[in-house]
Amino acid sequence: MASPLYTFPQPTIKSMRDLRFGSARAKTLQAKIYEISKTDMSIQEQQPSELYTSLADLTDALPANSPRFIVLSYPLITKDGRQKTPYILLYFLPVTATQQAKMLYAGAVEIVRAQADVSK
Repeated sequence: MASPLYTFPQPTIKSMRDLRFGSARAKTLQAKIYEISKTDMSIQEQQPSELYTSLADLTDALPANSPRFIVLSYPLITKDGRQKTPYILLYFLPVTATQQAKMLYAGAVEIVRAQADVSK
């Protein structure tokens, strides 16, 4: 059996799980940025590791020429007054990214979605 192209180190799995369960009742946006290491094809948290709580900080942390995965949770109030906290995966793909980087990240979208346990 062939080994998978992309791997998830234990700290990445823990980081995704902590964000999923820790943000369930959060009052502010919470997001983490993940990247693919070109040396060993592991998907890991972008360094420096940080929990972003505002869109301005999140957009400032994104690179101009490289794709990234963003796992994001944000609170909202429904029309009937209930609080919901959707948990989503964003695939950031700048137009200036190289074709190789675009292909590398495109191949990992579904794997990251499944590992992060994101439905949308």
